[in-house]
Amino acid sequence: MLERALKELRSLIRKRQYIITIHALEEMGEDDVLAEDIEHVILTGKIIERQSDRATRERKYILAGTDCSGESVHVVLKIGPTRKAVIITVYREEE
Repeated sequence: MLERALKELRSLIRKRQYIITIHALEEMGEDDVLAEDIEHVILTGKIIERQSDRATRERKYILAGTDCSGESVHVVLKIGPTRKAVIITVYREEE
């Protein structure tokens, strides 16, 4: 099931069918992460956790991977109601 979700998320990223939330943009600025880095994480990383909202049954995924320079980055995203990937937040894994 996670493989199917990852395949769909990667397809949306390749087609540039994604939205970056304001919160994610703020975190990107703080952690020096570019949109290209997010794309790289999604296209080459792996899902490490799936979370479900009990009330809405909405699912979100945490992906772990590396940015374009090889540094660890996590991306939290979901597939929105418009069938676009929604980047919720981004953060660098603390060492």
